[in-house]
Amino acid sequence: MKLSDVVAFMGHQVHVCRYREAGTLLSWMGRDLRGKRVLDVAGGDGYWAGRARRRGAHAVSIDLARSKMVYGRTLADAPALIECDALRLPFGDAAFDAVLSVCAIEHFDDGGRSLDEMARVLKPGGEIFMSADVLSRADEWPKLRDAHKAKYHVQHTYTHESLRKLMDERGLDLVRHSYQFRTAATERLYLSLSTYGGKVGFNAAAPLAPLVALADRSAPNRQGSIVLVHARKR
Repeated sequence: MKLSDVVAFMGHQVHVCRYREAGTLLSWMGRDLRGKRVLDVAGGDGYWAGRARRRGAHAVSIDLARSKMVYGRTLADAPALIECDALRLPFGDAAFDAVLSVCAIEHFDDGGRSLDEMARVLKPGGEIFMSADVLSRADEWPKLRDAHKAKYHVQHTYTHESLRKLMDERGLDLVRHSYQFRTAATERLYLSLSTYGGKVGFNAAAPLAPLVALADRSAPNRQGSIVLVHARKR
């Protein structure tokens, strides 16, 4: 294994939330993706699209961060990496069987327009697997909330209901959803790590991931820091 793959593994999978978040979306997508055309929107270095490629998909990852994509090309199982704007996808209508997007929509000025493009390039019957910041209780900790939003350029937050409405307007039906960091304690942990620890903090807190998952299973599936959704195009 190359050093770049080790670093990517540490950054994406040794993480208190990212592996469970993206891993859940990929599990919903399915283990056998042979022949499927998968697009990862705002996929950075393409790591998660690469996981889809390992399952047999014809995977493409798009982003505007050229340095991340240059790095991504050094990874094993690298997908096709294309530098472009998520609000102006350079693909024809109905070009993909599935769209993946891991915590990206909250960074766009116009989340609806990004969904316009995702829906456009998705074939009828195709599916979207995406996550977004919710920050259900963030107003209880305004300093943490504001620091998180400023640090990660969070323009909007979403719930499964607000995403359901946006998707319904674009011919997409919500199939299922799941919240992560559902309790007040774990949501504060999430905001504290993002504010004070950043990527290093999230990785250092990775041993807490099983405890967060356990807390999530015991809490109602109606609020949290992150929401995951799976939708299908009519």
